[in-house]
Amino acid sequence: MPFLLLLLLFPLLLLLLFLNVATFSFSRLGMSPESAFLFLTASIIGSTVNIPLSRRRVLVRERRAFPFSLFLFYYPPVVQERVIYLNVGGAGLPALLSLYLLLGGRAPLIPSLFALIIVTIVAKAMARPHPGVGIVMPAFIPPLVAAAAALLFSPPGQAAPVAYVAGTMGTLIGADLLNWRAIQNLGAQAVSIGGAGIFDGIFLVGVIAAFIG
Repeated sequence: MPFLLLLLLFPLLLLLLFLNVATFSFSRLGMSPESAFLFLTASIIGSTVNIPLSRRRVLVRERRAFPFSLFLFYYPPVVQERVIYLNVGGAGLPALLSLYLLLGGRAPLIPSLFALIIVTIVAKAMARPHPGVGIVMPAFIPPLVAAAAALLFSPPGQAAPVAYVAGTMGTLIGADLLNWRAIQNLGAQAVSIGGAGIFDGIFLVGVIAAFIG
C-alpha cells in the first residue's frame, strides 16, 4: 500500500520539484521568488489561453464532384475561417518579461541584440511548418543556442537576462514571425503564435538561462 501511494504521488513530486527549480531559475533574472512563482504559474495557465489576432475566411473545395452531365462537373466551394492566435504563456508573457529586462537595464541592449540575431537565424533554420498543427521545432534548441550566445556576447554577471531575451524573442521572431506566410498557408483552421511546439522551447529558455548567470 505505501509503495502504491508513492507511485501515485511520484508525478506530483516531480512537478513540485520542477516548479521549485524553475522558480529559483526565474528569480535569478531579478524577480522575487514570489513573483517568479506567480510568473511561472501564469505562464503555464497562459499556455492554454489564445488571443485572436487575425481572422480570414478561405475557400476550399470538396474532393467529391457532383456531375451536371456526362462531361460537366461541379465542385461545391466550402468556406472555412482560419484564425491566428497569440498564445499568452508562450508569447505574450515572455515578450513582456523581455521588455522589462531590457528597459530595466538587466539585459544590456547591444549584447542582447547580437545574441537575439543568432537565435533568430537558428530558429528560422530549425522551425518547420506542420500542416494541421502550426510551427514546430525541437524544444532544446532555443535554450542551448541562447545560452551559448549570451556567454559569448554578454558582460560578466548579465548572461542570464541576455539569454532569456535572446532565447524568447529570437524564437518568436525566427520560428513564428518569419514564417508568417507559411503559417497562413497551413491547413490548420487555428494557429497559435507561441503555442504548439514553440511554448516548450520558450519555457525552457527561462529555466536554463538562469543557470548560466
